Amino acid sequence: IPSSLQLIYDSFAQFLVKEKGYDKELLTVTPEDWDFCCKGLALDLEDGNFIKLADNGTVLRASHGTRMLAPEELAKEYGGREWKYFMSDTGMAFRSGKYYFYDNYFDLPGALLCARVVDSLTKQNNGQKTFDFWKDIVAGIQHNYKMSAFRENCGIYFPEIKRDPGKYLHSCPESVKKWLQQLKNAGKILVLITSSHSDYCRLLCNHILGNDFADLFDIVITNALKPGFFSHLPSQRPFRTLENDEEQEALPCLEKPGWYSQGNAVHLYDLLKKMTGKPEPQVVYFGDSMHSDIFPARHYSNWETVLILEELKGDRDWKPEDSEPLEKKGKYEGQKGKPLYSLSKKWGSFFTDSISGLENTEDSLVSTWSCKRISTYSTIAIPSIEAIAELPLDYKFTRFSSNNSKTAGYYPNPPLALSSFETLTNK
Repeated sequence: IPSSLQLIYDSFAQFLVKEKGYDKELLTVTPEDWDFCCKGLALDLEDGNFIKLADNGTVLRASHGTRMLAPEELAKEYGGREWKYFMSDTGMAFRSGKYYFYDNYFDLPGALLCARVVDSLTKQNNGQKTFDFWKDIVAGIQHNYKMSAFRENCGIYFPEIKRDPGKYLHSCPESVKKWLQQLKNAGKILVLITSSHSDYCRLLCNHILGNDFADLFDIVITNALKPGFFSHLPSQRPFRTLENDEEQEALPCLEKPGWYSQGNAVHLYDLLKKMTGKPEPQVVYFGDSMHSDIFPARHYSNWETVLILEELKGDRDWKPEDSEPLEKKGKYEGQKGKPLYSLSKKWGSFFTDSISGLENTEDSLVSTWSCKRISTYSTIAIPSIEAIAELPLDYKFTRFSSNNSKTAGYYPNPPLALSSFETLTNK
């Protein structure tokens, strides 16, 4: 498993064991343990169950900690009903006091750790039914990832990344740098928006894009605190200038391109109108998190959205990085174990699942809630930027849209699980 995922896992596990007195067993992870990780799971914070949802809100699979529930347990616990916290429209929060959705690779080591915490507490307390470990996980996030952690060298994560960035970060393929430059030369305005603080962002970008990375972007926004960047009003989340990575006074609006902190999509869009001279400039926003990037950019700002979805690499032979030497492989791949985007034996496909039929009836295939959100909120989904970097800038992609099939917006190919699903449902 990639060293960055192990590092994220360790940063939490060591905090729980050393600071909060959890079982030392949490510190050791085997390559097989990582199979538990699958994007799109929700953790019920009260009962310690992880669940995978169908597009209609029913529970397809569930585990208590890392132990998968058998079909009869699943039926007893969830019985084909809509999950108690499910809301079919946009009202479904990703983070609430009751549950937490795992929706990107940075989060997934935390899912494995929480599942193992539940195992450990269940064992210690003879089948404990309710759990109260989440506050300790939040304290671990605060300790390792607060805004000043990079500068103060606290926690495990930042000091280790600084010590050996090459172990955890891969430089960006030339084709992608060229593509950014082409966009710039074609008169496009390039904006980088990250929730990382400016000091960490600079380290990442220097390593990934090179020391002149800032020349590629007209506007760089750090500590953007997504999804709030999109959902909050300008008065709640003004832009701030930076001096030596310290945030300065709040700005009433954005006057000119440059490097800023925090902020909101409304003021950014006002600046884009000014820079382009257009009343409604078109924005295409790329992101890898449905929760922080794609859903809010589409729902609040109505931008075009491109979802970077590594799962599209996971079930096909098409892998552009196969031809590259190992040290250049994509950021989530390592030498041990399979990449996290490949199929989990425990949870099955990210896109579909089968529901066992009653006696004498066939199993039926359904698409997952995660899959439904992709076609609802993304314009297109791609496995990586590299996959489109060499296409002409005026290439016409087929979009997801209500009148098209569920698979139209996946480039270059839909996931295998969905292609067979469409064939079955169209028969």
